[in-house]
Amino acid sequence: MERLSDHSKGLLLTTLGVLVITPDTLLIRLVAIDPWSMMVWRGLLQAVGIMVILALIYRGETLRRCRAIGWGGVIAAALFTLTTLGFLVALQHTSVANTLVIIATAPFFAAIFSFALLRERIARRTVLAIAAAISGVAVMVSESWGQGALLGDAAALVTAATLGGKFTIFRHRRETNMVPCLAIAGIMAAGLGLVVTIPVMVEGMRLVYLLIMGLLVVPIASALVSLGPRYISAPEVSLIFLLETALGPLWVWLVLSEVPPAMTFVGGAIVLTTLMAHSWIGFRRARAAAALSSP
Repeated sequence: MERLSDHSKGLLLTTLGVLVITPDTLLIRLVAIDPWSMMVWRGLLQAVGIMVILALIYRGETLRRCRAIGWGGVIAAALFTLTTLGFLVALQHTSVANTLVIIATAPFFAAIFSFALLRERIARRTVLAIAAAISGVAVMVSESWGQGALLGDAAALVTAATLGGKFTIFRHRRETNMVPCLAIAGIMAAGLGLVVTIPVMVEGMRLVYLLIMGLLVVPIASALVSLGPRYISAPEVSLIFLLETALGPLWVWLVLSEVPPAMTFVGGAIVLTTLMAHSWIGFRRARAAAALSSP
């Protein structure tokens, strides 16, 4: 990746991370346990998976790398935990449609935080892409939008805000590898889940799916996405994250044969087209800038 521009690296890392996480909804369905038990097991396995990745990369430097995240990393971990909690509460108290549309506003929160805290101006093409992508998500869930409750909608809004805030912190601390904070976030989430419930035991194929999700999918995807803000803005990372909303239902359709409504395909196509156009323009501008700066 040495020949890629920083912007191209950020787009590539974030996109790969989001593509890895797209089967997450399917795996949650296959494990089929209550949300709080899922929070415990997912959090613990995420922490283990992240620490294994760090140990393989940094070996004896692992603990030093963990300490290097500082209080900013701890705050990001807390925001990550609140994102998970908000998502669970939203799903319990409002419709899935409301949850997805409201969470799709995360790029706007990231843009506000980036401007207010980092003084980063967001490119007009990114603002337009965010608006188009949110419209696509709204089309995806248009048949059931509006069937929610205030508490659930508020929880989804908290999820969107904390997601944008987490990526902004990663952007602010871009000189530091913030992947270790994901292990802390996993421990926080598991601890919060244990306050609410005693997790159910999982066995057989459900255990296999849980291990795949907790030790591979979530840690690898989270690590890749957390590296994205080192090279691109927090709103752009949040925007690419909407790719999961567009592709997640396809995994459920392919494996469980649950055919999504027709509007899911229409809205998904809008999101995918928007993201591809935004990335293509970004690649072209990065290449043009590199050509101008080269001797």
